[in-house]
Amino acid sequence: MPLKLLKAATAAAFVISSPAFADEGMWTFDAFPAAQMKATYGFAPDQAWLNRVQQSAVRLSVGCSASFVSNTGLILTNWHCVSLCVGDLSSADKDYNKSGFLATTLVDEKACPGMQAEVLVSITDATAEVKAATAGVEASKVAQARAVAIAQLEEEACKDDNKELFRCEVIDLYRGGQYKVYKYRTYKDVRLVFAPEKEVGFFGGDPDNFNFPRYNLDSGFLRAYENGKPVKTPTYLPWTQETPKDGDVVFVAGNPGSTERLRTVNQLKFERDFPLQSDLLILSEWRGRLIEYRNKSVEAKRSAESVFYIVENSFKALYGQQRALADPSFLAIKEPEEADLKAKVRADAKLRAEIGDPWADIDRLLAKQQDLFWQYQYLESYSGATSSLYPMAVNLVRLANEGAKPLAERLPGYSDADMVQIQEQLLADAPVYKEIEQIGLELWLSKAREYLTADHPAIKRLLGSESPEGIAARGIAGTKLDDKAVREALIKGGKAAIDASTDPLIVLARRAEADARAINVKMNQEVNGPISQAAERIAAARFAVYGSNVYPDATFTLRLSYGVVDGWTYGGVKIPSTTNIGGYFERASGEFPFVAAPSWLAAKSSLDPSIPFNISTTNDVIGGNSGSPLIDRQGRVVGAVFDGNIHSLGGNFAYDGRYNRTVSVTTAAITEALSKVYKADRLVAELKAK
Repeated sequence: MPLKLLKAATAAAFVISSPAFADEGMWTFDAFPAAQMKATYGFAPDQAWLNRVQQSAVRLSVGCSASFVSNTGLILTNWHCVSLCVGDLSSADKDYNKSGFLATTLVDEKACPGMQAEVLVSITDATAEVKAATAGVEASKVAQARAVAIAQLEEEACKDDNKELFRCEVIDLYRGGQYKVYKYRTYKDVRLVFAPEKEVGFFGGDPDNFNFPRYNLDSGFLRAYENGKPVKTPTYLPWTQETPKDGDVVFVAGNPGSTERLRTVNQLKFERDFPLQSDLLILSEWRGRLIEYRNKSVEAKRSAESVFYIVENSFKALYGQQRALADPSFLAIKEPEEADLKAKVRADAKLRAEIGDPWADIDRLLAKQQDLFWQYQYLESYSGATSSLYPMAVNLVRLANEGAKPLAERLPGYSDADMVQIQEQLLADAPVYKEIEQIGLELWLSKAREYLTADHPAIKRLLGSESPEGIAARGIAGTKLDDKAVREALIKGGKAAIDASTDPLIVLARRAEADARAINVKMNQEVNGPISQAAERIAAARFAVYGSNVYPDATFTLRLSYGVVDGWTYGGVKIPSTTNIGGYFERASGEFPFVAAPSWLAAKSSLDPSIPFNISTTNDVIGGNSGSPLIDRQGRVVGAVFDGNIHSLGGNFAYDGRYNRTVSVTTAAITEALSKVYKADRLVAELKAK
């Protein structure tokens, strides 16, 4: 069903000075609009509240959010955020997706391969330093000059810290309007404590995904360790079994992944017509190939479970984004907003002289981006992304090559700090299923040939005289990169080891590297650098016209949104804000994907059917917020965000407070399930401890 959004006549005030909807905004913790919130709700958190929530919020390396909920490193997040770990820990003999996982003692808590957790400890402004480094630099060299300045700032900010415990990252806000140094406390030993069965963690499957009402226990618990022991976390969010009621103020503290609300209208149209279209085509074919593979056997279905979930979820999210951008009424929100800013710039001679016409500059650069798009997509940005082993080969080759260069000559994203992170990711010891890897590598190679054509010089160099199917079969069968020790040896051996390697995936990555690097450099010099300069001028205009009462686009960094518990009315139908546990059993038909978990059926008579299960709120969230704590005004955790409704899928580009809703599982339901279904007495006692 098409999204019915604001009419053009009323949209001009949208995201300009004060938001059209009071609950809109993913605010940074150093610029939370307390006065604006207090004017709307008569309440706003003080600095002590903000500090405590910031220090309790957790970002997970799997692209999710979370929070500390005890003083011994216990972390609340979603089932789907721990599902990769659950898959990695499972085997043909023990499938934790099917049975669920509960550590009855500390000894039983199992390390999640490659997962890290981090907490934002400080924010420092570095705007002046970054802009000084790019001032007067010609457009083709801006991206490189900025990358060097950022790498130096990150190194300086963390120079006195233990690199095993702290990490510094420069964040670009307002499309280049601001740059901030975020310092993180990192935890590299993260262990699984609890995950429910998929039948209740993802009850309703794809049909219910991004919909409401929902009946999901989409929650999971992890624990951060250091030196083999649980970390001490005296700052955490207190647990409560109280559920907020309609109209109650609630907050979401998490890491929204990426929004494009500050892009120009023509940039959004480009996103609709090129990246989104391309990604959806790849995902749909990948999904089809995985379905065919999963039907081979019970073990095939189990081994592909995690990647299949990610593909299905990604497809639905991106489809929702494309559908929003294809709806003229949706763009009717953005067009008046942009026109208003342009008009105010034209009316200010001084401002017009300072910024010129960055919108026209971006339009010219979009034509160049379109020319380069397919080469960049298939030779560089999407290179082997449908597998996990081939990207390892790419990273190993590029680490060796870029590490041999001085900082000023490296590609962006390959500073010393960046390369440490890449190495850590490469050394994560997760299981690899070669049949699934072959499917993914074959897909990328075949689509690269299809879109660039067999006559493209880069495709000729990549494939030689072989077929995509032949290269994928030979490469995956012959590679040793699934062995952590082999990867570690290649990292330690540096460029000499990479150049001498006969591993077929390393050979393929070496063959692809020159063309991939060349298109990366060309895109940065001819598109990304110049567009970023134009975006900085638009940001300057926005600050000059509207002041600081505008939130930055999401960047998978910590944000705080506020809202209230509320349902919505659409097409004359009122959707209530809350479901209850009893509804789970009523919705269970016994047919996939509405099959109730056996453990829940066994405990049905002991469960309180009236306890709120899932809850809808007006908080402004996007992908990356999964696992974020839902927090009441007292600073207590009352739920875990796990989804948005179908209307929220356009939230990447705009927020409509009439319809956009956040969906969370309540702490009341989690406690009831832990106590009566799973008999997790140790975990419940820890959560209730004061």
